[in-house]
Amino acid sequence: MQTHATPQTATSLLTGRRLLVAVIALAMGGFGIGATEFTIMGLLQEGAVDLGVANEDMGLLITAYALGVVVGAPTLTALGARVPKKTMVLWLMGFFTIANVSSFFAPTYEVMVLSRFLSGLPHGAYFGLAALLAATLVPPTMRGRAIAWIFLGLAAANVVGVPVFTWVGQWLGWRSMFVAVGIIGVLTWILIKANVPFRPSHAEASIRAELSALKSGGVWLAMLTGIVGFGGFFAVYSYISPILTDVTGLPITVVPIVLGLYGLGMVAGNLVGGRLADWSVFGSLYISLGSMAIVMTTFGLVSPIPWLAMVFVFIMGGVGSLLAPGLQSLLMDSAPRAQSLASSLNHSSLNVANALGAALGAEVIRAGLGYQAPAFAGTILALMGLALALFAGWLHRRRTPEAPTAAPSVPAVDASA
Repeated sequence: MQTHATPQTATSLLTGRRLLVAVIALAMGGFGIGATEFTIMGLLQEGAVDLGVANEDMGLLITAYALGVVVGAPTLTALGARVPKKTMVLWLMGFFTIANVSSFFAPTYEVMVLSRFLSGLPHGAYFGLAALLAATLVPPTMRGRAIAWIFLGLAAANVVGVPVFTWVGQWLGWRSMFVAVGIIGVLTWILIKANVPFRPSHAEASIRAELSALKSGGVWLAMLTGIVGFGGFFAVYSYISPILTDVTGLPITVVPIVLGLYGLGMVAGNLVGGRLADWSVFGSLYISLGSMAIVMTTFGLVSPIPWLAMVFVFIMGGVGSLLAPGLQSLLMDSAPRAQSLASSLNHSSLNVANALGAALGAEVIRAGLGYQAPAFAGTILALMGLALALFAGWLHRRRTPEAPTAAPSVPAVDASA
């Protein structure tokens, strides 16, 4: 595939310390986003007591955030089509910071739901544009790894941010997590401003050009694959706190440690997933979704056994993170002339999956099937996602029979960051 983007040149690439610092600056935003998205799952029971609602009702806060991502990713990305990507990323991080701090002051459950929706609006656009910025700093053959580096901020949030913020929330009150995320947002803004190089916007960039991504059947199929496949993961992870306390029998004070194990699994899975995406975009999807189905089933069976439950929380984080770099690469390949919007749609699909998984998990729990049931519901969704990925791979091979299926061609990356 070809794009209208200006190709990268050797002089436009970063190496060594300059690349490391720029990537850390962008990944810091992922750290803050991951902390606000996932810490609330570890503080679900404390939040329910504070707001006077049931645990299942707290799932709506997760759903509201996810819906904010779904709405915000395409909308904000398209509206900022002509804005240089570094400038847009700074605007998004500022909005994210203000919206999260507002959650601290939300007086009622209904206002908290609205605040969580607003907090989710910049999520997908930030990740999509940050991934494109990172991709312009390295050669095209390292695109998958550059994307994975940005996701490492999200993974690090689950290793450090989520457990620490969960402990702080248990100690100082669950709302304190929103202040902590606000501090991370301010630090991120400063680091990006100082360390990420400026790229001018492309002269032909426009809202219409970005929205052309929505005309691609491949984009919609890739999104559906992520929604269904990753929905299985969130059916389990959205209720990980009550699963660990009610099924596994762990004290609630141990939950942050187990969430840290999940984060370590994310780091490992992210690093492997980036290399898998550079090797084969579709191969990475097949491996991640197939593994997810196996792990969900096994976790449902072994969750009453504490040490096995903790082992499989780690593995669950790993197989979940395998999916994101490959899915992001597939979306960018499916809309080479609108990579900003396509890139941000990855997070729309993953957060529709978040909403779907949280809602599905709530329904099987309300049906009286117990806290182990979401794992088996998740298995079904992961297998459906795998079937969609296999179908997408088949269509790709039919359209490009001359291209090696093990190493799909990588389009030029939009350098107008």
